[in-house]
Amino acid sequence: MLVMLCGSFTIKAQSYRQLTPEDFTGQVPAGSGFYVAHTSCNVSMRYNVQNYRSNYRLTFFIPLNFNPERSWINRKMITNDDMMKEVIHHEQGHYVIAFLMQQELIRELNAFHYTGDYQRQANNIFNRIDDKYRRMNADYDRETMHMQDRKQQAAWTNFLNRQLTESNSLVMGR
Repeated sequence: MLVMLCGSFTIKAQSYRQLTPEDFTGQVPAGSGFYVAHTSCNVSMRYNVQNYRSNYRLTFFIPLNFNPERSWINRKMITNDDMMKEVIHHEQGHYVIAFLMQQELIRELNAFHYTGDYQRQANNIFNRIDDKYRRMNADYDRETMHMQDRKQQAAWTNFLNRQLTESNSLVMGR
């Protein structure tokens, strides 16, 4: 019983999904310029704490939320079905980055052994991983030129697919 109290456990996580054009219900903002689409995702952290003789057990809830009302596609700029597929493909990359962040948070938060300073410890892990994926998201758009550089888009797609496969392997315990 004491061993269980020392661990951390995640109780729920959204599973990975493919985005579709219908997912993007937000209004195109004025001044969006040449941007064709925007994907809004967020990952947050909540937890419950149990303390038994200074052994802290944190039970995490790490939801990944795709926000359809804040995600948009400027359909006036989409000239054909192939272009829509490219746009969705690029936007899926942003979703994959958020999903990878969620999975890394789950792994790292669960692996940590917490002390009485658990709030600062959990927040430090969250902030470090959040910073990493914010930079990755910015790099993704900059390097792909918002999907216009097809060679870089393909390289990022390969990288993100490898990361997804690796993340899934870790989840499945392989």
